[in-house]
Amino acid sequence: MTAGNNLRVSIWRMTPGTDDYAGGVSITGSVVYSNLRARMQANPEEQVLLQQGLETLRTFNMEVTGHWSIRERDEAEITFPPNYPYIDNRFRVVGVRFSDFNDARKYMILSLTRSMRAHTEQ
Repeated sequence: MTAGNNLRVSIWRMTPGTDDYAGGVSITGSVVYSNLRARMQANPEEQVLLQQGLETLRTFNMEVTGHWSIRERDEAEITFPPNYPYIDNRFRVVGVRFSDFNDARKYMILSLTRSMRAHTEQ
């Protein structure tokens, strides 16, 4: 295990389902990768937006060991450890880039988002 990879994640691929009776489409998903080793770090929010009580867009960076076929619009779900603050939460992948180091680690860097309301009761 790569040092610092303290999470296990499942990657969900979101796909449009079939049309319903009114012509609308519901988005469905299925797990394409499970039990991937990862590490996640939150990016700081804009303090001005938090003070105004507006909805903030929380962004995160996640490093995943290995080169997988992860795409934008996929979702990463934290599955381990059970005491992690974001356990069973999903994050939308908005950016995928590969490590620029030529070494054996071969990790991907995912940019993730999660929308949260400021000043909500939790």
